[in-house]
Amino acid sequence: MAPLRGAGEVREERDGDSEAGRALRRFTWEEIGQRSGRGPPPQERWLVIERKVYDISHFYRRHPGGARLIGSHAGQDATDAFVAFHVDKVLVSKYLKSLQIGELAPDQPSIEPTKNKILVKDFRELRATVEKMGLLEPNKLFFFLHLAHILLLDTAAWLILFYFGTSLMPFVVSLVVLTISQVQASWLQHDLGHLSVFRETKWNHLLHKFVMCHLIGASAKWWTLLHSRHHAKPNCFQKDPDIDMHPFLFTLGKKFSVELGIKKKKYMPYNHQHKYFFITLPPLLFPTYFHCHTFYIAYTKRYWADLAWMLTFYIRFFYTYGSLLEIKSLLAYYFIFRMLESSWFVWVSQMNHIPMDIYYDNNLDWVSTQLQATCNVEQSLFNDWFTGHLNFQIEHHLFPTMPRHNYWKVAPLVKSLCAKHGIEYQCKPLLTAFADIVHSLKNSGELWLDAYLHK
Repeated sequence: MAPLRGAGEVREERDGDSEAGRALRRFTWEEIGQRSGRGPPPQERWLVIERKVYDISHFYRRHPGGARLIGSHAGQDATDAFVAFHVDKVLVSKYLKSLQIGELAPDQPSIEPTKNKILVKDFRELRATVEKMGLLEPNKLFFFLHLAHILLLDTAAWLILFYFGTSLMPFVVSLVVLTISQVQASWLQHDLGHLSVFRETKWNHLLHKFVMCHLIGASAKWWTLLHSRHHAKPNCFQKDPDIDMHPFLFTLGKKFSVELGIKKKKYMPYNHQHKYFFITLPPLLFPTYFHCHTFYIAYTKRYWADLAWMLTFYIRFFYTYGSLLEIKSLLAYYFIFRMLESSWFVWVSQMNHIPMDIYYDNNLDWVSTQLQATCNVEQSLFNDWFTGHLNFQIEHHLFPTMPRHNYWKVAPLVKSLCAKHGIEYQCKPLLTAFADIVHSLKNSGELWLDAYLHK
């Protein structure tokens, strides 16, 4: 094992030797792997970007994308993740200079031993091709029309009650229209949160606050904080917040389910989870957990601007609809549309991930990490609209800042890459994808029960 050297020691050596002051230290992958932030103090965190070694031990808590996001790559090569997430790489690189403590030793390969070198090389060539083809450039008209149809639906929901009254039929139709508007706004805020609507980051952030905070009533920064971690390490336990429901509500993944059963742990009757899924996660995620969590995070992290924007949603909603509905009807209207919105969102967002492999982070290359955790749904005009183009989940995960109207263009190139390297590129019908959620939960529950009773 390589001797453990701290960043302070590295800096002392560099400062104490005039020649070393001009030349950065050289490190091995073994030394870097020991700085993952785990184990006894000092819990140092180093990572590598394009062969340069950075000490993020103190910076990671101040990382704009969140401490857990950058911390999930501690002790690893973060080159492809860095390229995938950052639009203005030149600007970000300036801030990295003060964190650099060295480089990989000349005898060290550019790719970690745990990663497929040829696949990494081919994907980076694909990334360069994508940039040359202009597939990272947004079509502003596409997003303008999408926002316009959201605002029209939002207005129509209120006008239906205003002109036709609050009897059952107008009430139901208005609920459906508002739900459609809210879900489509969720897809648009997703685009903005990924910085894929404008090339200028500041305009993405500004419109993100308008859509997420004012039109939906949730914190934009809260969403970015969680969703970026999901993209960095999808389906990796303790790194992807989207699977935090394991093991307290559901048991997920074949390996985890068996492990949980062997340990004789039972927080829920998991063998019935494919049944209680219908009455828990889809209808209740938004009205309960998300409502509380978005306000909690926004308040504790002092996202005052987000909280102010969120307040405008509630003032607007309860003032406009409160002028038409009595208090009981108003609260019922609000809770029902949140349940409908939640159900739509959960089925779409989980169809690409829950049926896939779920386990700990094995520090695989970028392509393997994303492909083992994602699958696609067949393309159609309806599927594209209904899912906000998340039917192209594979392409979205490989190129998170790519505008969604270009996914279909890059899909054939991604399929070719997968075929060349023997990686399964899963694509299924929409209803099959929904059914696979239930089948996966049922299978996991049965594996848990068998291990719980017999192992």
